[in-house]
Amino acid sequence: MPRIAKARRANNKSQRSPGASRKVHDVLMMAEREGLLRGERTKIIRGRMPEALVSEAKKRTGIESDTDLLEVALANIAVADNYAEWLLSRRGAVDSEVQLEF
Repeated sequence: MPRIAKARRANNKSQRSPGASRKVHDVLMMAEREGLLRGERTKIIRGRMPEALVSEAKKRTGIESDTDLLEVALANIAVADNYAEWLLSRRGAVDSEVQLEF
Protein backbone atom coordinates (compact mmCIF):
# COMPACT_ATOMS: atom_id res chain seq x y z
CA MET A 1 0.00 0.00 0.00
CA PRO A 2 2.73 2.50 -0.79
CA ARG A 3 0.36 4.85 -2.65
CA ILE A 4 -1.77 5.36 0.44
CA ALA A 5 1.28 6.04 2.60
CA LYS A 6 2.53 8.46 -0.05
CA ALA A 7 -0.83 10.25 -0.09
CA ARG A 8 -0.72 10.52 3.70
CA ARG A 9 2.72 12.19 3.51
CA ALA A 10 1.60 14.49 0.72
CA ASN A 11 -1.37 15.61 2.77
CA ASN A 12 0.67 17.00 5.63
CA LYS A 13 0.59 20.41 3.95
CA SER A 14 -0.86 23.34 5.87
CA GLN A 15 -2.51 24.83 2.76
CA ARG A 16 -4.90 21.95 2.11
CA SER A 17 -8.56 22.33 2.96
CA PRO A 18 -9.86 20.83 6.20
CA GLY A 19 -10.62 17.14 5.83
CA ALA A 20 -8.69 16.77 2.56
CA SER A 21 -6.15 14.39 4.04
CA ARG A 22 -8.82 12.12 5.48
CA LYS A 23 -10.89 12.15 2.30
CA VAL A 24 -7.91 11.34 0.06
CA HIS A 25 -6.89 8.54 2.41
CA ASP A 26 -10.43 7.12 2.57
CA VAL A 27 -10.86 7.22 -1.21
CA LEU A 28 -7.58 5.41 -1.75
CA MET A 29 -8.42 2.85 0.95
CA MET A 30 -11.79 2.09 -0.68
CA ALA A 31 -10.17 1.79 -4.11
CA GLU A 32 -7.53 -0.52 -2.63
CA ARG A 33 -10.18 -2.72 -0.98
CA GLU A 34 -12.02 -3.01 -4.28
CA GLY A 35 -8.80 -4.05 -6.01
CA LEU A 36 -8.69 -0.98 -8.22
CA LEU A 37 -5.10 -0.10 -7.39
CA ARG A 38 -3.64 -3.55 -8.02
CA GLY A 39 -1.58 -4.48 -11.02
CA GLU A 40 0.98 -2.71 -13.08
CA ARG A 41 0.58 0.92 -13.93
CA THR A 42 0.54 0.59 -17.70
CA LYS A 43 -2.36 2.83 -18.75
CA ILE A 44 -1.33 6.30 -19.86
CA ILE A 45 -3.90 9.08 -19.66
CA ARG A 46 -3.19 12.49 -21.13
CA GLY A 47 -5.20 15.62 -21.21
CA ARG A 48 -4.91 19.35 -21.13
CA MET A 49 -6.44 20.96 -18.07
CA PRO A 50 -6.89 24.57 -17.02
CA GLU A 51 -3.96 25.54 -14.79
CA ALA A 52 -6.33 27.00 -12.20
CA LEU A 53 -8.20 23.68 -11.90
CA VAL A 54 -5.03 21.66 -11.41
CA SER A 55 -3.54 24.18 -8.99
CA GLU A 56 -6.67 24.31 -6.86
CA ALA A 57 -6.99 20.51 -6.78
CA LYS A 58 -3.36 20.18 -5.72
CA LYS A 59 -3.77 22.90 -3.11
CA ARG A 60 -6.90 21.30 -1.64
CA THR A 61 -5.46 17.79 -1.54
CA GLY A 62 -1.82 18.57 -0.82
CA ILE A 63 -0.84 16.30 -3.71
CA GLU A 64 2.07 17.59 -5.78
CA SER A 65 2.35 14.91 -8.48
CA ASP A 66 0.08 15.10 -11.53
CA THR A 67 0.00 11.29 -11.67
CA ASP A 68 -1.03 10.97 -8.01
CA LEU A 69 -3.63 13.69 -8.45
CA LEU A 70 -5.16 11.86 -11.42
CA GLU A 71 -5.13 8.59 -9.49
CA VAL A 72 -7.02 10.11 -6.57
CA ALA A 73 -9.49 11.82 -8.90
CA LEU A 74 -10.20 8.58 -10.78
CA ALA A 75 -10.43 6.59 -7.55
CA ASN A 76 -12.90 9.14 -6.20
CA ILE A 77 -15.13 8.64 -9.24
CA ALA A 78 -14.76 4.85 -9.18
CA VAL A 79 -15.72 4.42 -5.52
CA ALA A 80 -18.24 7.25 -5.19
CA ASP A 81 -21.61 6.31 -3.84
CA ASN A 82 -24.70 7.06 -5.87
CA TYR A 83 -26.74 8.56 -3.03
CA ALA A 84 -27.57 11.77 -4.91
CA GLU A 85 -28.80 9.83 -7.94
CA TRP A 86 -30.79 7.47 -5.73
CA LEU A 87 -32.35 10.36 -3.83
CA LEU A 88 -33.35 12.15 -7.02
CA SER A 89 -34.82 8.92 -8.40
CA ARG A 90 -37.17 8.84 -5.39
CA ARG A 91 -38.78 12.14 -6.45
CA GLY A 92 -42.51 11.66 -6.40
CA ALA A 93 -42.28 8.29 -4.63
CA VAL A 94 -44.26 9.51 -1.58
CA ASP A 95 -47.93 10.11 -2.19
CA SER A 96 -48.67 13.84 -2.06
CA GLU A 97 -51.63 13.08 0.24
CA VAL A 98 -49.39 11.74 3.02
CA GLN A 99 -49.09 14.06 6.01
CA LEU A 100 -45.42 14.51 6.88
CA GLU A 101 -45.60 16.52 10.10
CA PHE A 102 -42.99 16.32 12.80
